[in-house]
Amino acid sequence: MFSKTQPADLAIFGGAPLFDTIRSISNLVQPDVEQFLSYSKRFHDARQYTDHGRVEQMLERRLAEFHQVEHCVSFAGGFWGLVLSMKCLALPGKTEVVMPSLTYRRLADIVAWAGLVPHFCEVDPATLSITAETAAPCINENTALILGVHPIVNCCDVEGLERLSAQTGIPLLFDAVESVYETYRGRKVGSCGRAECFSMQSSKLFNAFEGGYVTTNDSALAARLRDMRHFGIRDDGSLDEIGIDAKQNEIHAAMALAAIDDVDAQVVRNRDRYRAYQRLIPTVPHMRLLPFDESERCGYKNIVVELKDGWPVKRERVLAILHAEHMLSRPYYFPALHQKRVDYPTVAGDLHATEQLAERFLMLPCGHFVDEADIEQIVALLNFIHTHATEINERYPT
Repeated sequence: MFSKTQPADLAIFGGAPLFDTIRSISNLVQPDVEQFLSYSKRFHDARQYTDHGRVEQMLERRLAEFHQVEHCVSFAGGFWGLVLSMKCLALPGKTEVVMPSLTYRRLADIVAWAGLVPHFCEVDPATLSITAETAAPCINENTALILGVHPIVNCCDVEGLERLSAQTGIPLLFDAVESVYETYRGRKVGSCGRAECFSMQSSKLFNAFEGGYVTTNDSALAARLRDMRHFGIRDDGSLDEIGIDAKQNEIHAAMALAAIDDVDAQVVRNRDRYRAYQRLIPTVPHMRLLPFDESERCGYKNIVVELKDGWPVKRERVLAILHAEHMLSRPYYFPALHQKRVDYPTVAGDLHATEQLAERFLMLPCGHFVDEADIEQIVALLNFIHTHATEINERYPT
């Protein structure tokens, strides 16, 4: 039963926190340890812990099959999968990458790491994602690459961006770190554009401790990425390619395989949590749950809500209240990337819609350490904040 009866009971004002331990917005699923150890025994017995060993090879085959593509190339992290894919795909002599500003807080940094310039575009307010219509006005004689980023809930405009890429001759790369399980119009994410990049950090659906991978049907691109992740050394020992040490080791690959074994059951658990929010969020005035498109396959990994017109407490105050109650909530992609101060060049026009959207959404706890009873408490707290908004705003530290 929800125990808070007055604003003084809120932890930010000195009351006891709602939860004894942190409830996170991250997935943090823990695959079966015996499965993990079983896969780990393979590389231990082979006495090969890195350099494309048997477990990593198995992982790449499993992931290629999972995404229904010809090639999967694994990396030490999703960061290097993105950087090296950009290095491979960017048109020679061009520098700008068309990408959304309402996206992962470090994505523009990754573009800069690749030696390229982020050119920020608007997003569609209905999907919170890049579309062909929002990307097209940013394309010019200096465009090297289009970066289609799938949002946290559902997918971006895959077919529209593929048409735009075909019409302009500009390569299309997808950042799909939040969409590993999804389909787009029945087509599995992973087979879109020239390539798609994924993360296997512990917050993602496939927890490899850390890691990432790129999927593609382009054999030449896959071969080049494999060389580049291994210092640029080709199978024949030649050094004709610039490269870096970005190989995934065997122990991370073993963890990823155990996570893949569990993924369908994990998605069922995520769906149950989503159903609880779907049932309860409508009881909170001026708040909307961002719905998954259930005509497609969904991973149900993230919970995003919109604070609609009429919501009476500033979002930063809501977040501070939730944090004090031991809920690690975050604003949804705030600030927008074009609003951040950075030490590399960027290009941005009028992104009024992005700036408005960046103020309206937040992410709520979900994942492995959150259950339905927790969700009932979280939604009760949100209702409490709305009901006592006037007193909370009066008491809130300025």
